Amino acid sequence: MSVDLGELATQIRHWGRELGFQQVGIADIDLTLAEQRLDAWLADGHQAGMDWMAAHGRKRSRPADLEPGTLRVISLRMDYLPADIATMELLRDPDKAYISRYALGRDYHKLIRKRLGKLAEQIRHAVKDSELARAFVDSAPVMEKPLAEKAGLGWQGKHTLIINRKAGSWFFLGEIYTDLPLPLDQPASNHCGTCSACIDICPTAAIIAPYQLDAGKCISYLTIEHKGAIPTELRPLIGNRIFGCDDCQLVCPWNRFARHSEEGDFQPRHGLDQASLLELFMWTEEEFLHRTEGSPIRRTGYAGWLRNLAVALGNGSRSAEVIAALQQRQKDVPEMVKEHVDWALERLCSTTAG
Repeated sequence: MSVDLGELATQIRHWGRELGFQQVGIADIDLTLAEQRLDAWLADGHQAGMDWMAAHGRKRSRPADLEPGTLRVISLRMDYLPADIATMELLRDPDKAYISRYALGRDYHKLIRKRLGKLAEQIRHAVKDSELARAFVDSAPVMEKPLAEKAGLGWQGKHTLIINRKAGSWFFLGEIYTDLPLPLDQPASNHCGTCSACIDICPTAAIIAPYQLDAGKCISYLTIEHKGAIPTELRPLIGNRIFGCDDCQLVCPWNRFARHSEEGDFQPRHGLDQASLLELFMWTEEEFLHRTEGSPIRRTGYAGWLRNLAVALGNGSRSAEVIAALQQRQKDVPEMVKEHVDWALERLCSTTAG
């Protein structure tokens, strides 16, 4: 191989920044410790209904099993936090819908995958005898957070998200597997210290211990991945969060260094950063499909959307308009959704509802 790998690594970082990534790091593929932690997490059943976390054998924790020949993983991060949008104020308004900040704009998968594809092509063009440069963005069994930590992009915080000392945690991750023995970056060190803000704030106590998340209690899982009924005891704790939850990031002290995204695709669409619960609840399925086209929100499906909104309305202000809307929906929704509508009506109409 005639190419200078150190110079190539420098060039890859430059290309990455040109493509809109804020940081690029390079890691080896030894995920022994991460594999042990994953095994323990799965054995405890904390993956809830995410059966795919246990699928694919060891391909998730052994990159060379997923892509034979892999020697290094190029890990990249891209900021996504929109500027000038209400956050804590929105969570305190029982009539407004709170959508996780990452989902307000277009689906990040396509944007980042396209950028990573361009970077992979640049690498293949620069090194003719390289046979592997494959990009991933939540598209395969990849342990993106442990790899990002090894690549120096940040450390895995007590809420299990990656935190960067200079940029907080409001960013997406992507990876490129390569057969090039590129020089490694220094792994990030942990700077959570004694802070427990993320654990203390979690509405459903889903962070059961530092660095341990029970997905079955997590609002992000319940409102996005979960397809059935939300456990009754957790519904009052969800508040007005209808797609995801950002509480653990909102209170993290390191996010005072977070950078706002300049990507137009990550800016709020269709007024979703200020929409009322009632407005969204009355969307027809056609409106839902139209207004969530190209959005991560599509993942929950229309039934999941109505389910989440019914719970949020049940946690919100009691008004004749809301009660009438819920009663109207009782007649035209699937049984799973109706259960949540009934719960909301009972909660709002109860003399003890608070």
